[in-house]
Amino acid sequence: MPDKPDLAALVGSRICHDLISPIGAIGNGVELMLMEGAAKGPEMALITESVGHANARIRFFRVAFGASSAEQRIGRNEVMAIISDMTHGGRVQIEWDSPADLPRRDVKLVFLLILCLESALPYGGRVQVERGEARWSLRATAAKLKIDPSLWEGLIHPAALTEIGPAQVQFLLVPEEITRQHRRLTTELMEGEIRLSF
Repeated sequence: MPDKPDLAALVGSRICHDLISPIGAIGNGVELMLMEGAAKGPEMALITESVGHANARIRFFRVAFGASSAEQRIGRNEVMAIISDMTHGGRVQIEWDSPADLPRRDVKLVFLLILCLESALPYGGRVQVERGEARWSLRATAAKLKIDPSLWEGLIHPAALTEIGPAQVQFLLVPEEITRQHRRLTTELMEGEIRLSF
């Protein structure tokens, strides 16, 4: 029996697909204006930075929230470029260690977990992602973490989640993706550190 279509992922793919081209076109237009010397100054720098950040986030969201099949692959270089662009100038730094060729479904799940970790790092911090021989592991460290225990409990026991806002939607999507991929997620919450593996 075929799997039930992932409606949330299909909607995510559609939105990201429709937005990525116009955002890229705006970025190209700004670049042309700068090359021709038509616009300079702090205003143009702000626009350039904002377009670059929007482009990076939409590429990240396309993987995290978009549809993916068991056959789809994604290269480590593409993943690292997305992460580098997304974290440029930000308070959260992400280190990535994995093979060169990756199942897109794995990266989708890792990206969703990165979004979960970001919610605990409002003051900045570091996330280390590593693909071992059999499992993925993520480790977030910071001088100060902001942990909502009910959200993290919901990763293992989704029925425990009661009220979820748009900023926490990843906490609903992770258990669904874990189930879809027939994986098991482990979480460890410690002082100044969060460890996740699947």
